[in-house]
Amino acid sequence: MCLNDAGVMVECWYAELQNKFPNVQCHEMVVMPNHFHCVVEIVDGGAEKGEHAGSPLPHTLSLLGTVVQWFKTMTTNEYIRGVKNSGWQPFDGKLWQRNYYENIIRNEISYQRIANYIDNNPVNWEKDRLK
Repeated sequence: MCLNDAGVMVECWYAELQNKFPNVQCHEMVVMPNHFHCVVEIVDGGAEKGEHAGSPLPHTLSLLGTVVQWFKTMTTNEYIRGVKNSGWQPFDGKLWQRNYYENIIRNEISYQRIANYIDNNPVNWEKDRLK
């Protein structure tokens, strides 16, 4: 998958998440023509006293929402600058969909399955395009 300038911009803002949010580590990611996949790890988010092991903490999910909101804001603002200054294709309405889909990774097997899905997404896209 060869990224255009907008795709490279999205990659750069994804890498910036770790600088903005010290409790975030960025892992696999892929920018596709019409969507984006990534694995974001919230570190130091272990269960607090009284929490059930394996259950996400409310503040962890809140942090994820904040991270996604910041990422969407930064990429949208830069995309608008690209439209104005570099001739990028304008978009109607919103650049990103309103919500996002999260999947809590609870073990290594789940992580490997999701990482493989992300890594293979461009190959699968090419297969779908050729049908």
